[in-house]
Amino acid sequence: MPFEQLLQYIFSGITSGSIYAIVAIGFNIIYNTTGIINFAQGEFLMLGGMTAISLHSFMPLPLAILAAVIITSAVGALIDFIFIRRLKSPSVLNMVIVTIGLSIMIREIALHVWDEKVRSLPYFTGSEVTSINIMGAYISPQVLWVLGVSGVIVAFLGVFFRFTLTGRSMRACASNITAARLCGINTKNMVTISFMLSAAIGALAGCVISPITQTQYDCGTSLAIKGFTVAILGGLGNSTGAVIGGIIIGLLEAMSISIMPLAYKDAISIAILLIILFARPSGLLGKREAAGLKEF
Repeated sequence: MPFEQLLQYIFSGITSGSIYAIVAIGFNIIYNTTGIINFAQGEFLMLGGMTAISLHSFMPLPLAILAAVIITSAVGALIDFIFIRRLKSPSVLNMVIVTIGLSIMIREIALHVWDEKVRSLPYFTGSEVTSINIMGAYISPQVLWVLGVSGVIVAFLGVFFRFTLTGRSMRACASNITAARLCGINTKNMVTISFMLSAAIGALAGCVISPITQTQYDCGTSLAIKGFTVAILGGLGNSTGAVIGGIIIGLLEAMSISIMPLAYKDAISIAILLIILFARPSGLLGKREAAGLKEF
């Protein structure tokens, strides 16, 4: 394989992996605070992208993206208030069913609001035909936006969870929610914040990837599956693991195209998920107790 082609596959894999990592981080934020696996995470990306596209028709792109992030985070808060808080001592299975149901409901609402058309935001810089030559491989300027936003999100969450009172309170809930309550932490508010933060990050990711992947009412489902696979691979609750897992999955998918038909690309992540669940349920950097879901 020529070096330029290999480099092109690597760039493609890192880009896809960064997108998957952001989705996985959204899973981790809610899991860390509540022990819930939120299978509606992919719909947050779709809502963010679709909302920004609609708002961009009458406002500048930066304001449209900001408004989309705020609106989607509000949807995340409503999900907690209306559905999650009303459940009394739910089991893990209950929560999985609830979030899957929410995913279907959001998707159907989006279908009625935006129909089946495929839409996209304009490129933040440059255009579809604009590309940057790096050692013989070509990448779109939008790819740099994806990588940059991914890096900023990871850095922000690192600072947030380590150095802010709210972040530390959320980490306390992750360690022992009963002890957190005894220490005076309002655990219900921490859950709401985790849903809002996860939704906001998902919405921002949905806006950034929209020019590359395009946005449709049902695009969140496949991203949620990939993000969940990455979260499991990296270790549930571990953002660094999510980044590593995302890059691994992205590179494997990109390289698989050179030896298998494109239709098999999605099967790669499913196969990896099954292998991990059998061989190492805790993931690459996850704790052993993460292999079994926490009580909520």
